[in-house]
Amino acid sequence: MADVGVRPARRADAEAIADIQVRAWRQGYRDLLPAGVLAEVTGDDARKVWRDRWTEAVTSPPGPRHRLLAAVASDLVVGFAAHAPAEDEPDHDPAATAELVTLLVDPMHARAGHGSRLLAATVDLLRDDGFETLITWAFEGDEVLRAFLASAGWAPDGTARDLDMGEPVRQIRLHTDITDHSTGDAAGGVSG
Repeated sequence: MADVGVRPARRADAEAIADIQVRAWRQGYRDLLPAGVLAEVTGDDARKVWRDRWTEAVTSPPGPRHRLLAAVASDLVVGFAAHAPAEDEPDHDPAATAELVTLLVDPMHARAGHGSRLLAATVDLLRDDGFETLITWAFEGDEVLRAFLASAGWAPDGTARDLDMGEPVRQIRLHTDITDHSTGDAAGGVSG
């Protein structure tokens, strides 16, 4: 097996991260988003915007608890995850709750453990920062992401929203308790 791991993303990773995002969205969201919207957010112009945003996330994060991680295999970036305090969630205390903003693995490197490593590294960092709960938003129809997170102890928390993408696209919020219960579970367990 190739040398694999997770590390903080670097400025030089932004291009690869944007490419992974576009490839992962094209494959994973093709049946979830309207075709025109998907084409717009994965086109060449969008790829440049994503590259600039990921560069900024590395070089000028809003705060020390905003992080972008890269999964690597033999020095090749094969996935990434971003997390931050849950500042946009009025029903959560951003001092105790963090948000997994995104976690994507290049479809060409899927099912090799990169997503699990990214999730475990995210949880480890967030625990070190004193967070107790981790939330994320997922498209209701994204069975792959929902099954992956469920296998790591996540569950819906009962909150949903509709995004206006020319037609409503439903998202549900998932959550997990990441306090260390000395279970050896690196990805947390469902909170009440």
